[in-house]
Amino acid sequence: MAKINFAGTIEEVVTREEFPLEKAREILKDKTISVIGYGVQGPGQSLNLKDNGFNVIIGQRKNSRSWDKAIDDGWIEGENLFEIEEACKRGSIIQYLLSDAGQIQMWPTIKKYLTKGKTLYFSHGFGITYKEQTNIIPPSDIDVILVAPKGSGTSLRRLFVEGNGLNSSFAIYQDHTGNARDNVIALGIGVGSGYLFETTFKKEVYSDLTGERGTLMGAIQGLFAAQYDILRKKGHSPSEAFNETVEEATQSLYPLIAENGMDWMYANCSTTAQRGALDWWKKFRDAVYPVFEELYDSVEKGEETRITIEANQKSDYRESLEKELDELRESEIWKTGKEVRKLRP
Repeated sequence: MAKINFAGTIEEVVTREEFPLEKAREILKDKTISVIGYGVQGPGQSLNLKDNGFNVIIGQRKNSRSWDKAIDDGWIEGENLFEIEEACKRGSIIQYLLSDAGQIQMWPTIKKYLTKGKTLYFSHGFGITYKEQTNIIPPSDIDVILVAPKGSGTSLRRLFVEGNGLNSSFAIYQDHTGNARDNVIALGIGVGSGYLFETTFKKEVYSDLTGERGTLMGAIQGLFAAQYDILRKKGHSPSEAFNETVEEATQSLYPLIAENGMDWMYANCSTTAQRGALDWWKKFRDAVYPVFEELYDSVEKGEETRITIEANQKSDYRESLEKELDELRESEIWKTGKEVRKLRP
């Protein structure tokens, strides 16, 4: 593993240079990787593994939308596309990529096929970390590992096709065979990771749930909505409010941050913008810091998990979810955004 100095903290990471694809293929050459679920992470990870030369099959409910999508993506029924139980029988590595709610529901079925020496693979620490609530408790005579790409399955696939990679964390919960570390790193390389950094199941889910509710989705939506609403209240047009709130951020400034960092983005903006941002960023930090403390505490105590599980168990969950998504979809800011995107050259 390469030792990297991250702002004074030395971390060990795995790169493609020290753990090339050829080595990953050799380690897993006798393994059948069964990808269970073809929703968010399943398509990207399975297609990347397949294109990288691994023996991959899909397990999915027949006659579902995801089954049809798998066929559209080139998977062939009876050859590398099977119903879930058949794929579990055939797999030596079972990549459990159903949704968190789906994992809870399917666990009694999946567990029957976790025979001695197999590997159970997750991309989220949710089920294992909150086992008191999920009842996902694996047998003691298998390996239990995790590779968590730091982004959506769509991004993982898109970057792979472009010849790039998405960074991933990896973790080992249970190493029965003694080969869990080689296998998890090989799988991390196989799914298209840029580099891999080590974590634990608990730290992965704590950081992930905080991030999703925070700067990745929840907080950023809150910030966008607040600024857009203020600008509209003060008489700015929808187009102006959206461009100053979202379009400039996502199309101009965020790519600069991704390219070379926040300081570089600041350096490539006007001196007026620099001065204002430097004067105001700490005020925003101090305002939201208590909210993030509250959020992390809720994650750590399992409260966010309880809320999620209870919501998913309601018979009308899908209908109520659509109503909440409609609130976003039909809000002025995102209706404006739809029109702005049509005008992009």
